[in-house]
Amino acid sequence: MKQNEITVFAPATVANVICGYDILGFALDKPGDKVIMRLTDTNLVKIRHIEGDDGRLPWEADRNTVSASVQNYLDLIGQSGTGVDIELYKQMPIGSGLGSSAASTVAGLFAINKLMGEPLTLLEMLPLALKGEELACGHPHADNVTPALLGGFTLVRSADPLDVVHLPVPDELFCSVVFPHVDVPTRAAREMIRKQVLLKDAVKQWGNIAGLVSGLFLNDYDLIARSMEDVIIEPTRAILIPEFYEMRRLSMAAGAMSFGISGSGPSVFSFTRDRATADKISQQIHDHLQDKGIDCHTYVSAINQNGPIVLS
Repeated sequence: MKQNEITVFAPATVANVICGYDILGFALDKPGDKVIMRLTDTNLVKIRHIEGDDGRLPWEADRNTVSASVQNYLDLIGQSGTGVDIELYKQMPIGSGLGSSAASTVAGLFAINKLMGEPLTLLEMLPLALKGEELACGHPHADNVTPALLGGFTLVRSADPLDVVHLPVPDELFCSVVFPHVDVPTRAAREMIRKQVLLKDAVKQWGNIAGLVSGLFLNDYDLIARSMEDVIIEPTRAILIPEFYEMRRLSMAAGAMSFGISGSGPSVFSFTRDRATADKISQQIHDHLQDKGIDCHTYVSAINQNGPIVLS
């Protein structure tokens, strides 16, 4: 019997993963977003409630990424007249560089697919999630929505045609994430990126991406660590993040394998080989930012292999 109501959680994500601009990403255990969805007899897709967004998200069905994506989904499967009521609970910061719009979009798509009896696979829903990203930030990049939807660590080998790869993850890999409460809009951060790069920088970046992917397959923590360097994007975007280089110094001194920007920032993340080190790094950076008068959120997580899940 078809369900009429469902509650779904979808995770935050770290995109770019330092050297993998627009192609690498992984899912976190927390934070994330929750969607409650009900089938109705109204023949309309409606946003009924939004919580946790500080009034920043649109309620219009064609402008909100969740409702717009649900409508696109229904159009695709030939159920355009289906009535859907949506409640969105933002449990992660907007503009954090942690894939906020991706989490909401994925939660909505996963929920409606469940309610409709799962006619689409996760991969078949990925193009719909990309449309949601384009609506949210003007660019249909896949490095947040792919791990949010599929879980784990993912590689976007090609955006057109879309070709994604699930990557293995070493068991002891943990992540410390710190979100400083400063504003770094995704579009503005994108506009700062150089349109041309030196060949020697491109070659070094390609080597780092190949090294990181190889390290994940080989369970080689040292190879992962020395491959996580960004010589193209980070030097520009780091300017927008207060205390970036001091946070990196603290992180590496505390035992991190790496340190870099999550997505377009301002969140930063570190890889470690155990949770205790990740906890230590989060606390030290938190204390440093507090001393500088900057509030922040901190999170510690393994790599989330589940992606979206049904809560009820």
